[in-house]
Amino acid sequence: MNQIANEISSTATDVAVRVLGGEPARETLKSVGSAFGRTRLRTLVSLRWMAIAGQALAVLFVNYGLGFELPLAACLAAIGASAWLNVALMAVFPSQDLSSPGETAGQLAFDTVQLSVLIGLTGGLQNPFLLMILAPVTVGASRLLPAYAGLLALLALACCAGMAMWGLDLPWRPGEHLEIPVLYEAGQFAAVAIGLVFFSVSSWRTGRDEAKLVQALDAVQAVLSREQQLSALGALAAATAHELGTPLATVHLAAKELGRTIKPGQPGREDVELIIEQAERCRAILKQISKRRHMTDAAMARTPLPSLIEEAAEPHMGSGPHVQCSCSPLAGGEGGDDKAPDVIRKPEIIHALGAFIENAVSFASKEVSVNARWSEDEIRVYVTDDGPGFAPSVLTKLGEPYFSERSIEQRGGGMGLGFFIAVTLLERTGARVTPYNRQLPARGAVVRIVWPRKALEAPPGWIET
Repeated sequence: MNQIANEISSTATDVAVRVLGGEPARETLKSVGSAFGRTRLRTLVSLRWMAIAGQALAVLFVNYGLGFELPLAACLAAIGASAWLNVALMAVFPSQDLSSPGETAGQLAFDTVQLSVLIGLTGGLQNPFLLMILAPVTVGASRLLPAYAGLLALLALACCAGMAMWGLDLPWRPGEHLEIPVLYEAGQFAAVAIGLVFFSVSSWRTGRDEAKLVQALDAVQAVLSREQQLSALGALAAATAHELGTPLATVHLAAKELGRTIKPGQPGREDVELIIEQAERCRAILKQISKRRHMTDAAMARTPLPSLIEEAAEPHMGSGPHVQCSCSPLAGGEGGDDKAPDVIRKPEIIHALGAFIENAVSFASKEVSVNARWSEDEIRVYVTDDGPGFAPSVLTKLGEPYFSERSIEQRGGGMGLGFFIAVTLLERTGARVTPYNRQLPARGAVVRIVWPRKALEAPPGWIET
C-alpha cells in the first residue's frame, strides 16, 4: 500500500513538473504534500480546551449534581494535567505554528492516555462515556500518516485493556452497589475496538482525499499563475520599450550634436562614435521588441481553429504513433460556415489539449486523431486513439485528482493529476469534457471537448488587451 501511494505521489509530481517546466515546481508541490500530517498548534490547543471544559463539567455534575461519590482529587488532577499542557504549549510556541507529524501524534497520545485515566477512575469499561476515547484516534487518523494513526489506535486498545484490569467500579448511590455483567464490559471493549477500526479508516481516507484535492488544485493554480506571469512579462517588456524610447532618442541626438563639434582625429572622437553606434543599436532592439509584442498580441488575441489544434498537437508529432489533425464543419445540417472559426487563443486550452493528446499517444497502437468540428452553436474537439480504451472502472473515476489508469511501471505519464488539471482548465473556459470508448468493433478511447461557440470564438475585430 505504501509503495503504491509513493508511486502515485511521484507520478503526480512529475506531471506537475512537466506542466510548470522546471524543478522549482517540484519543490512547490512537495511542500504542499508535506502539509499532510502538520496541524496548526492552535487547533489542537482549542480542541483540548473544549475537552477540558467538558470533562470538568461532567465530573462536577456527577459528583455534586447526582450525588455519586467520585475520586474527585484524582479526576481533577487528570484534567489539570491537560490544562497545564495547554498552558505550556501556548507559552513556548506561537499559536500559528504547524506541529510536525510526530509532535501531533505525541499530543494526541497524551490526550488518549489522559482520557483513559479519567475514564478508568470513573468506571472503566462500565463508564458510558468510554467511546469518547475514539475522539483523539479519529483526529489522528484524519491528519496523520497510517503508521502514526495505527500506533494511536493500538495505544487506545491497550488503555482499554488496562481499564478492564485496573479500572475502578462505576460510581453509584451511597450504600448501593451496581453490578455490571462481565458480558457488558466485553461488549464495551468490542465496541471500542470496532469503532477504532471503522473511524480510523474512514477518517484517514477522508483526510487523504482532501489533502490530494488541495495539492491538485494548487497545481492547477500554479499552471494558471505561470501563464499570467508570462503574459505580464510581455506587457512589461512592451512598456519598458516604450518608456526607454524617448531617453535613447535624446542620447542619440545629443551624441550626434557632440560629434559635429569634435573633428576626426581629435581626443574623444572615438568615444562619441561608440555612443552613437550603441544608441542606434539599442533603438533597433527596442523597435524589434515592440514589433514582436505587437505580433504576439495579435497571435494571442485570435487564431484559426486549425492552428490552435496543430499548436497543441505539434509537440507530440513524431514521438511514436502518427498524430493526424483535421477540421471540418459538422455534417447533417448542423454546420455553420465552411470556413473554420477564429477562436480566442488561450494557453490553458493548448496545455489541456496537449495533455489529452500526450495520453492518447502513450496508449495508441498506430494512430491518434485530433478532430475539430463546428456548428452554428458549438465547437467540438475529439481526441481519439486506437489503443485498448478506458477500462470500465476508469471511466467513472477519470477527473478525480491522483487517480491513474496506468500501472506502476508506466509512471512516466499517468493521467491522474494531469487529467484533473486538463479538465479543470477547460471547464474554466466553458467546456464540457466527456471521456468514453469507441463503439465495437473499433478499439480505442475518445475524449470529447465541447464549447458553446460564443464562449470560444473570437468576435470580429476582437483583440486581447
